[in-house]
Amino acid sequence: MKQIKQYENEKVLVLGLAKSGFSAAKLLNDLGALVTVNDGKPFEENPEAQGLLEQGVRVITGHHPIELLDEDFSLMVKNPGIPYDNPLVAKAEELNIPILTEVELAYQVAECPIVGITGTNGKTTTTTMIGLLLNQERATGKAHLAGNIGFPGSEVAAKATADDDIVMELSSFQLMGIRDFKPQIAVITNIYEAHLDYHKTRENYVAAKWAIQENMTADDYLVLNWNSKELQQMSQRTNAQVVPFSTKEKLADGAYLEKGVLYYKEEKIMDASELGVPGAHNIENALAAIVVAKLKGVTSEGIRAALSNFHGVPHRTQYVDTINGRKFYNDSKATNSLATEMALSGFDNERLILLAGGLDRGNGFDELIPSLEGVKALILFGETKEKLAETARRAGVQTIILTSNVETAVPLAYEQSDIGDSILLSPANASWDQYPNFEIRGDKFMNAVKQLEK
Repeated sequence: MKQIKQYENEKVLVLGLAKSGFSAAKLLNDLGALVTVNDGKPFEENPEAQGLLEQGVRVITGHHPIELLDEDFSLMVKNPGIPYDNPLVAKAEELNIPILTEVELAYQVAECPIVGITGTNGKTTTTTMIGLLLNQERATGKAHLAGNIGFPGSEVAAKATADDDIVMELSSFQLMGIRDFKPQIAVITNIYEAHLDYHKTRENYVAAKWAIQENMTADDYLVLNWNSKELQQMSQRTNAQVVPFSTKEKLADGAYLEKGVLYYKEEKIMDASELGVPGAHNIENALAAIVVAKLKGVTSEGIRAALSNFHGVPHRTQYVDTINGRKFYNDSKATNSLATEMALSGFDNERLILLAGGLDRGNGFDELIPSLEGVKALILFGETKEKLAETARRAGVQTIILTSNVETAVPLAYEQSDIGDSILLSPANASWDQYPNFEIRGDKFMNAVKQLEK
């Protein structure tokens, strides 16, 4: 870790805890800052706050007193999930207090290169693939996963050495809070419409994603999904070297799919059928990962070995089990229609039972109609089940069953299935109407599958 001096005796407010806030506060305290932590959760229910207090950090919990900002802080480090219209954040902006997220701190102390991955869908899978590839033939050091994937960047950067790489998944929320952050290689998997409840407009959302390359130079590489005309146009506005990937066209200067084979600059890497995870979206994820691996010197043999043995990450088209000839898959991370479309592309609809539904954000599901055509049965739950049922009827789906939640959906799906069918949880919605997060929703699905064996 770089022993930077810029925070010594500086008053810093860390707003919001959870993993990233806890790590940011700990790092700043170690760097000599005068840290105050403010978190809405009551102290007695807040193990992170309790741990920081034991380390000598000032902790204020249970509410967000606006008068805190009378204390002349030189910096605010904000939890990414806290919106900018939060009264404390808005007041800090009014007072011209710099507002960062903890990935900026990670960059400031990191001794090693950072590979940054962002996009609407596919971030976690691509990040995991890249981490595996960069560790495949490594003689020294290690590639560490970090960021939105569940390992706070500032914590990972504090431990990483100069021989390592940090492979960091970055959300739009995190990227809004960077200043000097600069990855050696950046990947944008795709950009669609998402998180408009936070960003307000699509333009704001796209700008947040595009910020990943803001500080990159001609010595750095920007890996872009060339299937997107929008990203092709945006590629004209970067100082980085652009390396494209595509499943639709041959690219002499990047990675591409042609006749079922994955190539990098006309060199065959592997057959798409050798990938350990199903779906067209995972071919795109693999192509992005291949570009990064090649830029970092991994051999084609190493790439093939790693990707053929990669069977997905939890809640991302994750194979769960086979019960009486039925295969179960957990794609709880599919929190929007596009993610579900991508998941469906990897299955035979005539042998597929789909479980979907969740938080109603006011949107419709017309874009799902082509992907739902021919699906054997839909089991729907949550706030959007009626909307999805109407969409399914328009897609010509014959069997549509409404139920209360994921747990009740699983046995209903099994009842509708036959030997050789697949049962897929791919909700196309956020989980917050019934579950705290998509991970818990996916865990409930997997637990319900286990109950079928009893």
